[in-house]
Amino acid sequence: MIGNLLELRSSRQRKNVLFVVTLFTLSVAVGCNQSNTNLARTSEQSPQAQEAGATPASQEKTKVVATILPTYLFTKAVAGDAADVSIIVPPTTDVHDYQATPDDVKAIASANILVKNGLGLEEFLDSTVKNAENPNLTKIDASQGIQTIDEISPVDQTVTGSHGHSHGHSHGHSHDHADGNPHVWLDPVLAKQQVTNIRDGLIAADPTNKATYEANAAAYIQELDNLDQEFQQTLQKTPNCTFITFHDAFPYLAQRYNLKQVAVVQIPEDQLSPTDVQKAVKAVQKYNVKALFSEPGVDNKLLTSLAQDLNLTVRTLDSLETGDRDPQYYFQAMRTNLQTLADGCK
Repeated sequence: MIGNLLELRSSRQRKNVLFVVTLFTLSVAVGCNQSNTNLARTSEQSPQAQEAGATPASQEKTKVVATILPTYLFTKAVAGDAADVSIIVPPTTDVHDYQATPDDVKAIASANILVKNGLGLEEFLDSTVKNAENPNLTKIDASQGIQTIDEISPVDQTVTGSHGHSHGHSHGHSHDHADGNPHVWLDPVLAKQQVTNIRDGLIAADPTNKATYEANAAAYIQELDNLDQEFQQTLQKTPNCTFITFHDAFPYLAQRYNLKQVAVVQIPEDQLSPTDVQKAVKAVQKYNVKALFSEPGVDNKLLTSLAQDLNLTVRTLDSLETGDRDPQYYFQAMRTNLQTLADGCK
């Protein structure tokens, strides 16, 4: 009897232990499932949290507005992805006759930084900035500190020009650049100075991204150094080559590489007048011109007839005031210009 009671008690104890072990196992399993569920929820929420954290950062990117294509190319190269860079004058539009729009005023009003070429090129800019009423706008003059040269005079004067700065001619346009010829970006060496000015301005306004601006500028300046070497090596074979242009845009390039530019028309024209053609004829006779260069998009019967009469080939020389927005476009267009000059000066 006593043995039976002991056996029964032992059996109950084993059942109790088994119950406790089972209960513990279930508790651990439930806890793990809850923990895994919490981890899964955390994992699902992480991208959203990261995105939420990234959105303010992207909104806080410095907003930069560049005026014309060359300053845009240089600014975009230096800024990279560290700033949002936009352009005022569309890269299909000639800056010389550009009229600002209400959208331009809005863009400047919301911008942190404005980058201009300077030297009087952006004639529309002063009134546009004034209308934008942005007291916190930082202005970067890409041509600051660059020693300018006078514009090349019409062919009835000397090749080196007088001290006049008028852009007026028979078509009735008047573009006064009292600070000298503004087309400094067409000289790779002066382009380096513009990139440096833009870099320093961006760093001063946005020091958080200093390392990025410095690294990007250094890489672009190295490319400009390489381009300068290519121009020197190629054009030293044709020293003192005199070429006619229908846009007074290349005096810096000519001076840098020992060439001579004769500008018949000081600003680009889609259609040349008989007076322009007569000036070109005089220039060819006076300067023993080897090359005749037109602007991209300029194609008319007077120019074709002039080339035939003078037994010269009309070639295209790009001032880079229109073109592609890729910062590498500068090098593509300039290397094309180099080949064109080399061929025209043979």
